Amino acid sequence: MEFTSVPGVGEKTADALAELEDAEAALRRGDVATLARARGLTEGRAAAIARGAVRERHDDPGGWLATDRAREVYEDALGLLQERAVTDYAEKRLRTIYPSATPSRIEEVREWAAEAVERDPDEAVLDALENVEQPTEPRGLRVRERALATADAERYAAVKDAFPELSVEVVEDARDLAELARSYATVVAVDEAFAGVDVEGDVRVITDPESRHEEVVPERLLAFFAENRAELLAALDVHEAAGIDPALDPGALRDALSRLDDDGTVRGDEELDRLSDAVDDLDAAVSTAESVANDHLRDAIREQDVTIEGTDFLSLVEQGARVDSLLSRELADEYDAAIRRAREQLADALRLDESEAEFTERIFAGDPTFPTEHNEEPLNRLRTELKTARDRRAAALKSGLAEDLAALREPADELVADALELDVELAVARFARDFDCVVPEIDDEGTWFAIEGGRSPLLDVPFTEAEPVDYTVSGVTLLSGVNSGGKTSTLDLVALIVTLAHMGLPVPAESARVGRVSELHYYAKSQGTLDAGAFESTLRDFGDLVSGASGRLVLVDELESITEPGASAKIIAGILEALDEQGATGVFVSHLARQIREAAAVDVAVDGIEAVGLEDGELVVNRSPRKDHLARSTPELIVEKLAREAGAGDSDGSGSGADADPAFYEGLLEKF
Repeated sequence: MEFTSVPGVGEKTADALAELEDAEAALRRGDVATLARARGLTEGRAAAIARGAVRERHDDPGGWLATDRAREVYEDALGLLQERAVTDYAEKRLRTIYPSATPSRIEEVREWAAEAVERDPDEAVLDALENVEQPTEPRGLRVRERALATADAERYAAVKDAFPELSVEVVEDARDLAELARSYATVVAVDEAFAGVDVEGDVRVITDPESRHEEVVPERLLAFFAENRAELLAALDVHEAAGIDPALDPGALRDALSRLDDDGTVRGDEELDRLSDAVDDLDAAVSTAESVANDHLRDAIREQDVTIEGTDFLSLVEQGARVDSLLSRELADEYDAAIRRAREQLADALRLDESEAEFTERIFAGDPTFPTEHNEEPLNRLRTELKTARDRRAAALKSGLAEDLAALREPADELVADALELDVELAVARFARDFDCVVPEIDDEGTWFAIEGGRSPLLDVPFTEAEPVDYTVSGVTLLSGVNSGGKTSTLDLVALIVTLAHMGLPVPAESARVGRVSELHYYAKSQGTLDAGAFESTLRDFGDLVSGASGRLVLVDELESITEPGASAKIIAGILEALDEQGATGVFVSHLARQIREAAAVDVAVDGIEAVGLEDGELVVNRSPRKDHLARSTPELIVEKLAREAGAGDSDGSGSGADADPAFYEGLLEKF
C-alpha cells in the first residue's frame, strides 16, 4: 500500500507509518490507537489520517456536508457521541465516523454499530475505562553499564541508530575489546570476527542485535511495561468488568509486572538486593568496622596495666620506635582480636559471600595502629567486584524478565487497543439508549425522508420533554407555521436524522426511512437583510446548487430574510422550480408560503406546523407538520382571538375589547 495515496499523508508521515508493524491493517480498520504509535503522530492527526484512509478505501469523494450549517449539525451529532466517551482516544476515534453517500462505507458502519448498540455500558466498565490511556514508548532511556562494539564503520552507524540507549564503540582487535570490557559491566560485540575471542570480562558476541532487542537492551522493554503499568492493569480491569477475553494471559501479565519496579529494574531478587545494598552501604560499613576495632582497643588499653623498665623504654626510644610498637608488643593479642572483629563486622553488615569476604583480610591488615585504619586499594577492588556482580546480576534478571515480557508486548498493545475500542462502541450504545434510537432504513430510490416519533436531542430542553415529531417529505416543500412553533427545530431534526443515517448510526426516532442523499445543503436563517454583495454571493450559491448533480437534500430556513419580501418570494419560487426539475428533495421554511406558491410555475407542496390556539398568551402547537396545509401565522391567531372576544362581549371579564367593534377584527381577519 502506498501510504502517500492516503489524503493528508506526505513523505515524512508515510515513513513514520512504514515503521509500524501493521500500519496497513490499522488504516483499513481506522485504528487510531495503532496509528498514533507512529513517530510524530498525535491521536488527533491519526484520526484524520484514518478518516482519509477510509475514504480512499471506499472511493468516497467526500463533500457530503455541503454547507456550514450542515457541518454544524454533524459537529453537534458528533459532540453528543463524544460526550458519552470516557477516554480521549474514543473522542478522537469517533471522528473517523462521518456522513457519506458511499453505500459500502455506510453499510460498514451500520454493521459495526449494530454490534456496538448491544454492548452493556455497565458502570464498572465505565469506571475502569477512566484509567485507560494509549501506551507511550519510553524516551530518553540510557544504559551506562553496557556497550556495543564493532570494527566496521558502516555497522557502527546502523547499530547506533538501532540502539540509542547504549554506547557504541569502534574497536580494532581483541586488545581493544578487552580494554572496553574493563570499562563496562557487559560488552556486546556485533561482528562475527569476534566469535571465539577469549578476553577477560563479560563479553558476548551477538551478530544480529536488531532482532534480539530484549537480549541486547532489555531495559527498553522493561521501561515500556513499567511506564504503562497503570494503563495495562486498567485495560485488564475493563476486560474483566465487561466479561471480554483479553488478548493475553492476565496472570502472566500481572506476575511479570509484580517483578518489575517503577524505574524499570527487577525487584524481588534477594541476591540482587544484597549486592545493591552492599555497594550502597560499603563506605558506611567500613567506617563502622573501624569503630568496632577502635572501641575494642580503647577498652583494652584502658584496662591494661603496662609496666616498662626504664632501660627498655630508653632502648625503644633510642631505636626510634613509636609508642605503637610498644603497644604492639604489649597488646598484640588484643589488636588481633580487634582486627578480627572489624573484618567480621564488615562481612556481616554487607552479607558478603566467602569469596567477597576474603577482601576483608586485606582491607584490615598491616602494622598495628591506633586508631585502626583500613586499606583503600583492596576496598576499591571490593567495590568494583560488588558493582560488577550487581550489574551482571541485574542484567541477567532483566534479560530473563524481558524474555517473558517479549511474548506479551504485542498482545499488550492489543489489550489496550481493545479496551479503547470498547469505549468507542459504548459511546454509541449510550447514545442509542439515551435518545431512544432506532436503526433507520436507507432507500436508494430518491432523496426523501419519513420520520415517525422523531425527537431532537439538540433542543434546549431535557430530551424526555421534547415532543415527538412525525414528518414525511418527498420533492420540494414549503414549511409554514407560527413564530416559535418549531419550524427551525424541525429542520434541525431532519438534518440530524439524515446525517446520522448517512454516518451509519442509529437515529433518535421511533422509526425512520431515509433516501440516499449525495449531499446535504442546509442553509441557516440569515441575520437581517443582506447588502448587495452578500445577496449576490448567496444567489451564486443557489445557482451552483441547482445546476449540480441530483440526489441532494436541501434544507433552507427563512431565505426571504435576505431581501425585500416581494423579491424574496419570486427568488424562492425560482429556486424551487429548479430543484423540482432536478428531482431533488427540499424543505424551505418560510412565512411567505402563499406568495411563493403563487409565484411558482410548478405545484409546490405546503406543510404547516399548526398552532391550535393561545393559552395564557402562550402558543399551543402541534409540533408535527400537517401535510398540505398552510399554517396560520401568530398575528392571525391573535386577531382571531380578539375577534372572538369582541363578538362575545369580552366574556373573559378582563375588560379588553369590551367596547371594540367586532367588525374591525373580522375585517382584519378576512385579510389573512
